Amino acid sequence: MPKLLENSVRRALFQMAFPMLAGTIAMNSYNLADTWFVSRLGTIPLAAMGYVFPVAMLLRFLAGGLGTGVTTLTSHALGRTDRADASRVVTHGVILIVIFSVGMALAGFFTVTPLFKILGADDLVLPLVRSYMWTWYAGAVFMALPMMGGGILISLGESKSASTMMVTGSLANCLLDPILIFGWLGFPALGIWGAALATVIAQAGVTAWLIYLLTVRHRLLRLNRPELSLFPRSCRQILGFAIPGAVSMMLMPFSAAVMVFLASSYGNRAVAAVGAAIRVENFAFVIPMALGISLIPFVSQNFGGRRLDRIRQAKNYSALFAFVYGLFVALVFFLAAPFLASVFTREPGVAAVFVLYVRIVSFGYGMMEIHRYCGFILTGLHRPLLATVLNLIRVGALLIPLCALGSRFFGLGGIFTGRLLTDLAAGALGLLWVTRLLRRHRDGSAHSSDAGEPDAATDRRAGLADG
Repeated sequence: MPKLLENSVRRALFQMAFPMLAGTIAMNSYNLADTWFVSRLGTIPLAAMGYVFPVAMLLRFLAGGLGTGVTTLTSHALGRTDRADASRVVTHGVILIVIFSVGMALAGFFTVTPLFKILGADDLVLPLVRSYMWTWYAGAVFMALPMMGGGILISLGESKSASTMMVTGSLANCLLDPILIFGWLGFPALGIWGAALATVIAQAGVTAWLIYLLTVRHRLLRLNRPELSLFPRSCRQILGFAIPGAVSMMLMPFSAAVMVFLASSYGNRAVAAVGAAIRVENFAFVIPMALGISLIPFVSQNFGGRRLDRIRQAKNYSALFAFVYGLFVALVFFLAAPFLASVFTREPGVAAVFVLYVRIVSFGYGMMEIHRYCGFILTGLHRPLLATVLNLIRVGALLIPLCALGSRFFGLGGIFTGRLLTDLAAGALGLLWVTRLLRRHRDGSAHSSDAGEPDAATDRRAGLADG
């Protein structure tokens, strides 16, 4: 029996989440370590990182959308105990992500300058941004593949391997950062370019490890027998989840880009402060992210096994955990904001904006995580379009107008308050939406899937209303 259908729901979730905790810390430490080391170079390099971060995250999440499609379909196949179908999806998913990464890199090389000018980067910052992003694009394939691999390993009950892989890559990045940025051990000092190069090298090692696990240990990746005649079918299935999934994931860094864009009108100090605060904010999510990473494979595998009762329990446990954890982190961040600011800057102006951001925005963290969990659950239920709509509402109907109005009438504090109101409203809406959808499934009145994958008809005939 697939591992995510065993044990109690609470035990299954936290048995996946605990090993992933070190991995989620490692994932976020890439950007946090890069930011901290680059901050030693001064305000302008730190401002460049503020511009780079949302764009690099956006492109990684584009690839992550493909990974979501592969993970969801693989988990569903494993839930049906159809290992041959899981192997087909994994093999074709890897090929598709490699093709996508090459295309993304080629497009990125030619759009660096106009894109970052639109975001507000000036002539002091642009050369640093270009040196970072050109290197990042050169290693795009190594950024993309691990975004897919973690979810597949969790589906196989290999959350420890997924976490170990992430931790090893992060440690390599942290070791390489000072060597390449400052020129330690006889290496030339490469500055911000060194930060990008360190990340690419570390992620290349993670990618090699992932390919080994999927090819040798689990025999799901079969590049010697890729069944290319079925590749178009696999692409249609994966893209049925990947396109809405990519849009949803892109909206997360787009939110950060909105904050950076609005802050840019207040100068490079504000951009530096907001960029650093966003990185610290992402690090605050590492604990709930460990649970969130597990939700899509858990929900999808139980969906394949027709256990919606377990999905409802998972929704309740995850929402309660996110809310309580969010309140705790908000209180800690409110008190620790001046210390956190001192870690990244010695300039009073930058520190003041950093503290203002953290003390306002942190009180929405719990509801923001609930919103994110609800999107994962919708995707696992093969409702990726609903997950995308939920994210579009957060950004288009809430974040942009509220932050823009806040900036116009209340300055920087108004931007941050707009973000807080957005997270509170989006979390409440997501929870209401998922609860009503699961109730409809229980009542037997909602048996459709918008992903268009081949087992949707079988699931509809089966009723999907065991709870």
